[in-house]
Amino acid sequence: MSSPAPLPATRGWRPLGRAVALGAAACALALLTGCVGTTAKKFSVQEDFGSVTTYSRLFDATPVETCEASRRALLSQGYVISSSAKEMVEGSKNFQPEPESHLQMVVRVVCVPEADNGKVSLGFVTATQDTFSLRKTNNSASLGVGAIGSVSLPFSSTSESLVKVGSETIAKAAFYENFFDLVKRYLVLDKTAED
Repeated sequence: MSSPAPLPATRGWRPLGRAVALGAAACALALLTGCVGTTAKKFSVQEDFGSVTTYSRLFDATPVETCEASRRALLSQGYVISSSAKEMVEGSKNFQPEPESHLQMVVRVVCVPEADNGKVSLGFVTATQDTFSLRKTNNSASLGVGAIGSVSLPFSSTSESLVKVGSETIAKAAFYENFFDLVKRYLVLDKTAED
């Protein structure tokens, strides 16, 4: 039985060179896998579904009355009502903390019956804050001439646009406490007017 013929060396590669190249490729793959694994570990689950009442309150009113009081509470603070129904209301308000940044708050209230008689309701409130940044883009004018081609002119224009750079749900308990207190105040005013 004859021994296998040695692998031919092509273009300066020798069997040892191939082994080194394969080893280097394996190391690079291992490093790449390690980097991907590290990036995946950076993000963790933000929600734990605890039994907190930050986003909801019980009200001694029907769902329709609770949502109407919520609508009036939002209007009293400068929110623009974007949608309103019997058991849901949503409002937004804009802020500009810096010349080139913009914030938009959106508050959504959903009112559901909590008692069989419908005179007690549960109000769920969620507030989100979207952050926008002003981005400028420079545009230069060019003129096409048939025989010569394209000629750049010194005229330029700058276009500006707001780009969304972040969004988060407000989790501050004091924010919701103040809102619920304002809703209760309007419910009391409505009860007093009825009496």
